[in-house]
This record gives sequence, structure tokens and C-alpha cells, in this order.
Amino acid sequence: MPRLDGHFWSCSCAHGGRHPKYLKASAGGLAAKVGEMISSSVSSPSLLVDHSGVTTDPSQRGRSTGTSGHSSGSSHANSWHHHLVQRSLVLFLVGVVLALVLNLLQIQRNVTLFPEEVIATIFSSAWWVPPCCGTAAAVVGLLYPCIDSHLGEPHKFKREWASVMRCIAVFVGINHASAKLDFANNVQLSLTLAALSLGLWWTFDRSRSGLGLGITIAFLATLITQFLVYNGVYQYTSPDFLYIRSWLPCIFFSGGVTVGNIGRQLAMGVPEKPHSD
Repeated sequence: MPRLDGHFWSCSCAHGGRHPKYLKASAGGLAAKVGEMISSSVSSPSLLVDHSGVTTDPSQRGRSTGTSGHSSGSSHANSWHHHLVQRSLVLFLVGVVLALVLNLLQIQRNVTLFPEEVIATIFSSAWWVPPCCGTAAAVVGLLYPCIDSHLGEPHKFKREWASVMRCIAVFVGINHASAKLDFANNVQLSLTLAALSLGLWWTFDRSRSGLGLGITIAFLATLITQFLVYNGVYQYTSPDFLYIRSWLPCIFFSGGVTVGNIGRQLAMGVPEKPHSD
């Protein structure tokens, strides 16, 4: 009996010594199998397709990426063109309204004279003046933010509609002064309007691009006006600068700055122009 007890005791001790090792080995194998299952499930193509919808085929992935990029680019281009048309229409209407109102002041004061056969019933203005001024306003209003973008100098001075409305009011006041104020000679009136026009630019713009574009617009518009008056389309009373009044470039300059501010304000928040590949 002592031998049998000793035998069982030794067997139980031997099994007890081997059991922890067996548990460790089985636990290690189980962990390895679980790790393999997790890694295989993560890298499985079927799971990737089912759960994320992304294919592992490089050609398929390239086609899907190209399709999504093309669709997003086309939608961005459509949005940019839509905003461009909207801004053009708004600027055209602004130019038409300003032309009707301001030209009425000039005609009432007999500063500008049109032949009777071309005078229209609306605001006693020639029919071609509003559409021409509307087109010019659309071009100038779109040109200002475009030049700012190309120069890398976005205009941020007084970018609010309240400032734009005050600029329009000052521009109408300058034009009204050119028709209403009486000076001893046109030189004094021209110097006064030039100072007011520069004051308008300094108050509401203060950008080099705005100053350069305003001067360019005044120069080109003056040349076109000289050509029209020379060909008898209309005329100015008491011309002192070839065929026109010497203060007219000041009106064109302040008008360009005003329309440019309107165009810049309309361009705020508009997506950038898409680049063609």
C-alpha cells in the first residue's frame, strides 16, 4: 500500500507539473490562431468590399477615383459658371440703373445733348446708353476681383455692403455736383471733381490695383467718348477738353472704382475658378 500511494502521488505530481506547461502552450496556440483570424479578416478582400465598398483591384480603384474626381471637378466648374452668370446679370442691371439716373441729371442741366430723333421716352435718354453702360459695368465689375486674384492681393478693405452703398451714394453725389455746381471756369470744377474722385478711392478702396484700373478705365472711356462726340453721336455744351468736358475723366474714374467695389463684394464667397488640366 505504501508503494501504491507513493506511485499515485508521484503520478499526480508529475501530471501537476506538466499541466501548467500544457496550458501555456495551448493558450499560446489559441492566441496565435486568433491573431491570424483577425489579420486575415482585416485584409480579406470580401470584407473590404462588403463593409467599406473599396475594391482591392488597382485598376478598379483608379477608375473609381478618377470618376469621383471628375464628378467633383465638373460640379465645381458648374458652380463657378453659375456664380459668374449671376454676378454678370447683377452688374449689368446696376450699370443700366446708374446710366439712366446719372444721364438724366446731365440732360436736365443741358450738359449732354442728344439729337431729338434718338431720344427715348424712358428718362429722356438714348436707347443705346443703358445697355452700353450695363455691359461696361459687367466687364469692369468682373475685372476687379479677377485682377486681385491674379496679383495675389485680395481686397479686404471695408468689405461690407454698407460701405458699398455709401460708395455708390458718393459717386452719385460727384456726378450730381458736375451737373449742379457752378464754378468760374471748368478748370476749377475739374480740379474739385478730381479731388473728390481721389477721396472716393482713398475712402472705399485704397488698393494699387483699384487705382491703376480706375485710371485705365478713365483713359479708355475718355477716348471712346471723344470718338463718339467727334462722329456726331452726341455732344457736350461748352467743351474744353477737345470735344468733351475736362471733368469727364473724373466721373469715369470714380465710376470705375464704384463698380469695382460692387464686383468685389459680389465675388466674396464665390468658389475659385477651376483649373483645366
